[in-house]
Amino acid sequence: MNDSAPSTGRIERVSLHVLRAPIAEPVRTSFGVMVDRPCVLVAIGDAEGTWGWGEIWCNYPVCGAEHRARLAAEAVAPPLVGQSFADPSAAQRSLARTLRVLALQTREFGALDQIRAGFDIALWDLMARRQDRPLANLLADGPVPPRVPVYASGINPRGAVDTVRRARASGFDAFKVKIGFDPVADRRTIAALVAERAGHERLMADANQAWSIDQARSMVTDLHDSGLEWLEEPMPADTPTSQWQTLAAASTIPLAGGENLASTAAFDTAIDAGWLAVVQPDLAKWGGFTGCLPIARRVLRAGRRYCPHYLGGGIGLIASAQALAAVGGDGRLEVDCNPNPLREELLTPAPAIADGALTLPPGPGLGVRPDASMIRHWETLCLSV
Repeated sequence: MNDSAPSTGRIERVSLHVLRAPIAEPVRTSFGVMVDRPCVLVAIGDAEGTWGWGEIWCNYPVCGAEHRARLAAEAVAPPLVGQSFADPSAAQRSLARTLRVLALQTREFGALDQIRAGFDIALWDLMARRQDRPLANLLADGPVPPRVPVYASGINPRGAVDTVRRARASGFDAFKVKIGFDPVADRRTIAALVAERAGHERLMADANQAWSIDQARSMVTDLHDSGLEWLEEPMPADTPTSQWQTLAAASTIPLAGGENLASTAAFDTAIDAGWLAVVQPDLAKWGGFTGCLPIARRVLRAGRRYCPHYLGGGIGLIASAQALAAVGGDGRLEVDCNPNPLREELLTPAPAIADGALTLPPGPGLGVRPDASMIRHWETLCLSV
């Protein structure tokens, strides 16, 4: 990161926007069903009128978006207003001190982590816009590629082959399907997609923490010749390290995870123990750029792959793309291929995907802004501090 970058400027205003878009087909995971597409945007404005945008993870449960916005407006935004910081990491340290007792009292560790992550994205966007520089260039240690590889995510078992065909037509050449529902059905889903896959295409699977160690060992044995590029979260994130090591030793498929790790120490343990081949922090869920980029660089030094996790609206997606471009490596950006107006219609300019890659927007900061008319159309709650 550029140590000579100017400060965030004096923070004058923070606004929170909860958006919800209905969908025809629910998004199903092993832990629950999303019946609409929610999004919590945070906008932070400085004294000169420059605004930075971030996104706070809120996919599940259904009530999560409104809860996070209200918590952010009441507890996280007020300590920032009127202050300036050398950079967003200084703001993160300040918030960690300010919110420590509240987190202990309320046990809202996850929600507060997610809110701080969204604020961090917005502050980095703000600072890059103040410099009139693309954010990836500000964050990178070297040249930044104009495009980042992507894969289509959020593929439900029902109609998986048709979904892959639609994603292929939209420019994707790698696909990740959700499993972890029923072993027989899971094997059938993977077999169908293996048969559908073209020679150059890649296939991954995500079990969303569904299995015990015994179930996971059985599945990796059954899927060993499937050619999966990785198997994501086959067990709960808090499964003991020894069981992860046992599974990794038994699996010919690289194991992936990280979206539900929520500290530098947790990532260090997973990397040092050797079981995590594909590391997937979600910068809207924990850490923002400040927390996730040092981990991503450590991942590459350890010879692993950094593939940022993301499943939400357009701001968080572009932030994840900027992070991947800044860090480099051979990772892929996760792009949910289910219909989501809060990704497809919200951003100006809209991100372009073709030939298995997303083109980074060239403008300052994130390079995109939410369309004001789309915010008004989908907004269910707006809070200002």
